Amino acid sequence: MSEKQTNETLGRAERDLVALGIAIAAIILFVATGGSVLPDVVRSMLGNGKGPDLVLVNALLLNIALIIFGWRRYRELTSEIAERKKAEALARQLAETDPLTGCLNRRSMTHATEQLRLRANARGQAIAFFMVDLDNFKQVNDMNGHSVGDVVLVEMANRLRSRLPDDALLARIGGDEFAFVLPFDRMQPERIDDIAIRLLESSAIPLEVEGVYVDTSMSIGIASDHEGTSLSDEAADAATLMHRADIAMYQAKKQGKSRHFWFEATMENELRFRNELESGIRRGVENREFVPYYEQQIDLETGELMGFEMLARWNSSTMGVVSPEIFIPIAEDIGVIAELSEQLMAQAFEDALLWDPSLTLSVNISPIQLRDPWFSQKLLKLMVKHNFPPHRLEIEITESCLHENIGMVRTMIASLRNQGVQVSLDDFGTGYSSLEQLRSLPFDRLKIDRSFISELGAAEASSQIVDAIVSLGRGLDMPITAEGIEDGEILEALKKMGKLKGQGYHYGRPETQEQVMARLENVGRLAGAKAATSDLAAGDPATALPETKQAAGG
Repeated sequence: MSEKQTNETLGRAERDLVALGIAIAAIILFVATGGSVLPDVVRSMLGNGKGPDLVLVNALLLNIALIIFGWRRYRELTSEIAERKKAEALARQLAETDPLTGCLNRRSMTHATEQLRLRANARGQAIAFFMVDLDNFKQVNDMNGHSVGDVVLVEMANRLRSRLPDDALLARIGGDEFAFVLPFDRMQPERIDDIAIRLLESSAIPLEVEGVYVDTSMSIGIASDHEGTSLSDEAADAATLMHRADIAMYQAKKQGKSRHFWFEATMENELRFRNELESGIRRGVENREFVPYYEQQIDLETGELMGFEMLARWNSSTMGVVSPEIFIPIAEDIGVIAELSEQLMAQAFEDALLWDPSLTLSVNISPIQLRDPWFSQKLLKLMVKHNFPPHRLEIEITESCLHENIGMVRTMIASLRNQGVQVSLDDFGTGYSSLEQLRSLPFDRLKIDRSFISELGAAEASSQIVDAIVSLGRGLDMPITAEGIEDGEILEALKKMGKLKGQGYHYGRPETQEQVMARLENVGRLAGAKAATSDLAAGDPATALPETKQAAGG
């Protein structure tokens, strides 16, 4: 409250006290004067007296007026107090509840949880704190608008409320996150699992909002203030329970969403490690700690080196070498994958310009990058900046990209191919591509996932799948690349299937640019090497054939 408002309130209170004092005095005077004036008035009206003293009559009338004024002011004060209490109750409600769903808010939930915990513990009970996050809610907002998103939030809050016990507290923590807490018998934790399962089942029922069907689901994390059959230490207060339930909820999302997890101490360690990774990745991008490595791509029929696939590697200044299987998903989650990829591609373009111009460069593109409608323009601009020929670049996208926005992906592929960039479908066989998509999308190449290639010598089913994919590619006039060639047995099996390109540890591990340059120098495949060979051949015909043969054979 401001100083001005405080002064106005004090002034109004002083005036109210004066009015009250005047009214009380008027009542006292009315009683005093009325006792002498009214009998005279009655006698005068009956003709038995000379009438009352006019001064006393005027005093009596004045007292009556003051009493009416006091009564009116009393009614006004009563109404004002009622309105003030109503406003205070509304303000308290707004301060304690979420205006959209009517649930408690984060601040009031913390206090209410602590009170519930103390009461439950006094009765020998424990409490379970649930953190609930709606899966893929951002997409609902982005695709249908915030008005639809608000309806979904209200409906999900109603579903939660209708399926919770009467003694549960429900809150909307923020955005698409809800929380609720309830007491339970610590000897029967399965009751909590039953509640979580019922909520997951109810959340999976699609909603119809403004003629749009919205698929919904939720991920749930649960934390309790008990361990085994005993209450835990006093550290498990409301804030701690909320934090632990949030960690468990994150684990549920990590494991595929639409499920529930109880908090375990190891989860906290994992989250701490992830936070360190997130900070390290951001620093790594800023300090350019990510570098490109290159894996050879070979013509299996001739053994000729055809090009390299760029692979990201991170040599962290604090954590050492970190696997791309770890840092790439996190970089996607925290929104730095586009910047990281652009750094690596820029370096790879510079590196590849030092190779023989016939060698291609393959680059993996994240599904996150393909959500950017300007991705193809940004990539072409980057190639122009580094003077890299588009026909030497092959970008690889995974099957999962085709299910998010196939129309935009089709436009991007067409735009890049029009400029000469090759586009391949990576990890084919592990996703859900349909034959119609393969026919309609203008891919230049299919890459068979390494999980099928690595089992060629051991599993008959894998051999049949690979053979079927090769036949499919041949029918669609799409060249095939086999990933994960680990040994000669796998290589020989692939050679029998026709003309393929392949890569894998059988040909060597991914290498730094320095190692690639040394390899290419040994076989005369550096930029300008062919021109030098041609000059040498023109001066000495005896050397022309071997050099030409060497350049062709790789």
